[in-house]
Amino acid sequence: MLTLFLTLGHGLANADTTKRGEITGGVAHSAPDWFKESFLEIADDVDEANDSGKHVLLFFQLNGCPYCDRMLSEIFEADPLMSYIQEHFDVIAINVRGDREIAFNEELSTTEKKLSEQLNVWATPGIIFLDTNNKPVVRVDGYRSPDRFKHILRYVADKTYKQQKLATYLQQELKTNVYSLRPNELFSELTDLSSVSGPLAVIFEDSQCHDCVEFHQHTLADEAVIKELKKFTILRLDASSKAPLVDVDGNTTTPAEWASQLQMTYRPGVALFADGKLLRRYDSLLFRHHFKEGFRWISSGSYKKEDYPTYSARRTEELLAAGENIDLSR
Repeated sequence: MLTLFLTLGHGLANADTTKRGEITGGVAHSAPDWFKESFLEIADDVDEANDSGKHVLLFFQLNGCPYCDRMLSEIFEADPLMSYIQEHFDVIAINVRGDREIAFNEELSTTEKKLSEQLNVWATPGIIFLDTNNKPVVRVDGYRSPDRFKHILRYVADKTYKQQKLATYLQQELKTNVYSLRPNELFSELTDLSSVSGPLAVIFEDSQCHDCVEFHQHTLADEAVIKELKKFTILRLDASSKAPLVDVDGNTTTPAEWASQLQMTYRPGVALFADGKLLRRYDSLLFRHHFKEGFRWISSGSYKKEDYPTYSARRTEELLAAGENIDLSR
């Protein structure tokens, strides 16, 4: 910080004179009171759900998480989906930073926080559906719109996971023509990605994308986001297209095949590459701050020395200490 002030010509300054930044845009939202009051013996919860012809839905949440608030408000506290969930699922809330003891299965007893880490739940809300044998059958990392999440609920409730993959099911069930792909001056026109040097971002959209309008109007229109995106080669693909494409490894494929290979079940889905390797996937809605910081983790070279959670914690402290506010809202 001293170097920064000298560079700006402000002379020597004591860090104490800098007012610490604040985190805004977070929303405190308690779990609905109809969620199951579990003793966190998950195997017992699964047995009880089986007796009622239900599945267990684990809802990993974080206090102040704007995505949790939005999903709880739109889906778990509003009909028709709330009633459908109550009929077909026992929902158990888990605090990703909590200290309550939880027995996930016979082999794994730990705290909520450590369980979240072991299951790699870094994006909240994190939703894991369990089958009758207490095995995860579907995982949803981050926000999903009601129009998209209702199909995931039915996929699990009807046990369609025994017959086909979720991505295939969603492709069949989601309405088409709810969105028309929009142009953007940041997007490049490429068909051979193996020749790209430097960081690469691939955005998958299609006509079934319920969240793409919001993505373009808010996220891609933000100046701070645009600043980070300009450091990348950015390719936007129609995830339903069968047109030939050469991927980063030099393999001939199509956007549809590649989206399936990358297990992109959300639109807009974003894959970030550097050094020819996939480093980060956005498979859920992200607001501006979180979206741009994933890009910066790569463009700054931080990915070479620290994983993203470590970078995010360090970067958050760095910004706040420098007096900058962090807005987590849309």
